[in-house]
Amino acid sequence: MSAGDKMKHQAEEAKGKAKEAFGDATNNEKLQAEGRGEQAGAEAKQAGDRLKDAMDDTKDSIRDIADKDRR
Repeated sequence: MSAGDKMKHQAEEAKGKAKEAFGDATNNEKLQAEGRGEQAGAEAKQAGDRLKDAMDDTKDSIRDIADKDRR
């Protein structure tokens, strides 16, 4: 997973938190809901990032084991 994608997803989460906080401060339920929705979407993307990283790590570990077995 690229660092750029991770940063983008973290920024999306921060934007959602800010929007929710602004909605809280102005008692705007629509902004609160939008902020929570944006946070949920960003958190799902971050979970996908972590899954991709874990799969890459697993793939690398399997390759390392296979390489050792060939020697």
